[in-house]
Amino acid sequence: MGEIELKTAPADFRFPTTNQSRHCFTRYIEFHRCVAAKGDEATECEKFAKYYRSLCPGEWVDRWNEQRENGIFPGPL
Repeated sequence: MGEIELKTAPADFRFPTTNQSRHCFTRYIEFHRCVAAKGDEATECEKFAKYYRSLCPGEWVDRWNEQRENGIFPGPL
């Protein structure tokens, strides 16, 4: 059986503190901007998806997805 390699988002100098809430939110926005610009199948957007999924609590992502669907997401997409 092969080894499982776990990774998270790389360090980002814009977010030097241990509270990663803003980092999570920024990566979520970067992913959706990338998809909007390059399409749903763009492989270069996958890294942003991995980043926000490793940083953000699932409840936040669910709420943000619902807000985007309803047109009330508070961030700049």
